[in-house]
Amino acid sequence: GGILEDPWAEPPADMFQLTRDPREAPDTPQYVEIDFEAGDPVAIDGVRLSPAALLAKANEIGGLHGIGRLDLVENRYVGLKSRGVYETPGGTILRAAHMAVESITLDREVMHLRDSLIPKYAELVYYGYWFAPERHALQKLIDEAQKPVTGTARLKLYKGNVMVAGRKAPKSLYRPDLATFEAGGDYRQADATGFIRLNALRLKIKAQVDQ
Repeated sequence: GGILEDPWAEPPADMFQLTRDPREAPDTPQYVEIDFEAGDPVAIDGVRLSPAALLAKANEIGGLHGIGRLDLVENRYVGLKSRGVYETPGGTILRAAHMAVESITLDREVMHLRDSLIPKYAELVYYGYWFAPERHALQKLIDEAQKPVTGTARLKLYKGNVMVAGRKAPKSLYRPDLATFEAGGDYRQADATGFIRLNALRLKIKAQVDQ
């Protein structure tokens, strides 16, 4: 309420309780490593913590660097629009780290499926359907998809920004010999040429029909 009811008004500085103003954050970046096991964050900088303690630590670190401030207009369940100003320093850090580890451990199509389902999952939680059968069904799929997401993300925190500085995993799907554009290895340029030609064939046929 109050000043936030005007979407043009800037939130007052004293509204923020968890995060520093990014302009007042340390002038030196901080690096932090987050370990994941089957999709769950389990340690910060090598120190294993309970879920609650880990989030509290991430909040502390992120708040110091002014990370996680969010000002948005959202749609409530009843359809009305509402402005909200949030602070989620720990959540912002964990999300960036989680996605970094996912990027080298999840199959492409599983990632696409995740991207299509997560908005629905978030909506169910936001609307209060945590105990609904559809939320439980989605949870089982997500838990299965997250099994290979074990690894470590290294993040660089600086004045409100979270930047991925590195990621590693014991069962990484990333293969440097296949990612390179140089000749040699299992990757052959001729394979790519043939794939591109076949992949574009339907577009070529459509263009011919439309002439």
